[in-house]
Amino acid sequence: MLYCRTMNEDQAVSALSALAHSQRLRVFRALVVAGPEGLTPSTLADQLDVARNTLSFHLKELAHAGLVTIEQQGRNLIYRAEYGHMNGLIGYLTEHCCQGGVCEVSESSHCDC
Repeated sequence: MLYCRTMNEDQAVSALSALAHSQRLRVFRALVVAGPEGLTPSTLADQLDVARNTLSFHLKELAHAGLVTIEQQGRNLIYRAEYGHMNGLIGYLTEHCCQGGVCEVSESSHCDC
């Protein structure tokens, strides 16, 4: 997989810090699953069984870290995962993996889901 966006250490720390909270990780994963259509806060709150004010706080943290975008559609806010930033984080974490060689997937990390 090719990661086009470059990310610096500060951006990586910000993104990882945002994802280090279990509620925010759940919110982000739900937005990734939702795809480019995104979700409204009401839908997210119902789906994840989270209080709306708590969800609002977590969405702001994810947006501040660049992991989520917000779009006004009429009276609704639509939240979407920022896939470019997510892929940039993955690229940053794996940039020099295996000393530049091809990384072999070990059997212990393989999933037969």
